[in-house]
Amino acid sequence: MDQLPKRPANYVPLSPVGFLPRANAVYGDRASVIYGRVRFTWRQTYHRCRRLASALLSLGVRRGDVVSVLAPNVPAMYEMHFAVPMAGAVLNTINTRLDAGAVATILRHSGAKLFFVDYDYVRLASDALRLLAADGTPAVPLVAVIDDIDSPTGARLGELEYEALVAHADPDADLPPLEDEWDAVTLNYTSGTTSAPKGVVYSHRGAYLSTTSLLLQWGVTTEPVYLWTLPMFHCNGWTFTWGMAARGGVNVCIRDARPADIYRAIARHRVTHMCCAPVVFSILLEGQGAGDGAARQLEAPVHVLTGGAPPPAALLERVERIGFKVTHAYGLTEATGPALACEWRGQWDRLPLPERARLKARQGVSVLSLADADVKNAETMVSVPRDGKTVGEIVLRGSSVMKGYLNNPEANENAFRGGWFLTGDVGVVHQDGYIEIKDRSKDVIISGGENICSKEVEEVLFRHPAVADAAVVAMPHPYWGETPNSAAELSEDDVLAFCRKRMARFMVPKKVQVVGALPRNALGKVEKVKLREAARKLAPTVPAQKPKGKTTTSSTTVGGRREDQPVAHVMAVSRL
Repeated sequence: MDQLPKRPANYVPLSPVGFLPRANAVYGDRASVIYGRVRFTWRQTYHRCRRLASALLSLGVRRGDVVSVLAPNVPAMYEMHFAVPMAGAVLNTINTRLDAGAVATILRHSGAKLFFVDYDYVRLASDALRLLAADGTPAVPLVAVIDDIDSPTGARLGELEYEALVAHADPDADLPPLEDEWDAVTLNYTSGTTSAPKGVVYSHRGAYLSTTSLLLQWGVTTEPVYLWTLPMFHCNGWTFTWGMAARGGVNVCIRDARPADIYRAIARHRVTHMCCAPVVFSILLEGQGAGDGAARQLEAPVHVLTGGAPPPAALLERVERIGFKVTHAYGLTEATGPALACEWRGQWDRLPLPERARLKARQGVSVLSLADADVKNAETMVSVPRDGKTVGEIVLRGSSVMKGYLNNPEANENAFRGGWFLTGDVGVVHQDGYIEIKDRSKDVIISGGENICSKEVEEVLFRHPAVADAAVVAMPHPYWGETPNSAAELSEDDVLAFCRKRMARFMVPKKVQVVGALPRNALGKVEKVKLREAARKLAPTVPAQKPKGKTTTSSTTVGGRREDQPVAHVMAVSRL
């Protein structure tokens, strides 16, 4: 057995980039990318990516160099997921909703050699580059503009332009082969909801395994029509940038995830699949009642993979009624996107819709690219019992976990422990082995010596017919320590009465204050850091009574509205 060596015929480094030449050979005449009036086939996409890779090499990009891009879901953004690693470089997709300071920080930290900028973000990029120059950054990246391929604007930042680079490059140029599947393929920065953003490095191997795993687990067959509502800058589109090439699918690109654009694309192109954060469901439901004809009951089901934040069961129930078939996943940047998926069981189809929605709101079981996923006591590293009640930290291990954080040894030491990656998320394991996330570890509310998971309070608040969004954070309390603070579009008395009927008394909010929309980051996640800062300035409306025993407190924020509800925004505080 030991005398059978690896050979070129039986060992090829795993890489998701390999899906593109296969798509060219197998699906060459099929549509690959649709954007407005622009349509490409897989053969055209393959040659365009080879041309761009050749152009990158001519500009001096070499193995391990970082190529950054600031762009929405446009054809160029899709093509760079193949072209950049084809040149041996590492793709860094930057969140388009960041400010100039954050963009400059990423460019500086990543050491980007080349910076592609969509025409809509020229001003943002210019401001970021000025900050780099002012800070004396020794290597400011070379810049190239991505003009609109459907309706060119003529915008420029520097002398290079994307389509010109593609047009003048040689598609037959020799490209460097991938020698080690452990080489970096992409660099993604965390959203920084609980700490400073960190640079997460993916390997070719991890990205390949994660892509194939998700395709299989989501049941994506050949010739899907995939609508890009999820930003490609978010964990490389949860690897479906590469996955659509593997399945010979159609990538329908839209610049903005507006309800009218989403529903129009679904109807026009017969979309079969899409991914999104739960906040997009609220956008779709708002569009349904907008009266502009854009939203309606879907003619054919659209399969949706959702994640990024735990979706309330009530929201899943509402969105499924209009034709979206939702699969819930849990993941994080460090896990190459989804790490758990709520695999559906046929027996659950016989249950009432509210019960199905409750089961679907769980995060589920490990994706196939992981060796294991568990919930453990973070101090003892002992697994919690499968009782659906005992909380612990969700931990992962497997090939789809990141290589590590770029230039951050301290963060790597904290994240990897005892052969596991610690996610920082708190969850439980049910009797059937399905994991359910309860909170970020930093968002757990300690009240009277009890650990209260904000998601449990949010689930109750969300069942109120006037609440379309909810978030719970801790606020100070004179006796309990922490207490929840909540914002909703209804009166304080209404919120309190609703909660008293549906949750333990110690969890009921203590204060309600009218507020605007919930603050969210670029990935649609509620920025609880901002809410906690606001909550610290609040005091309970109900006079505090000194407790006889334990001491604690917490704070809930609810925002948004549902159909036929008056517009009002409230912040409520509850003692946990």
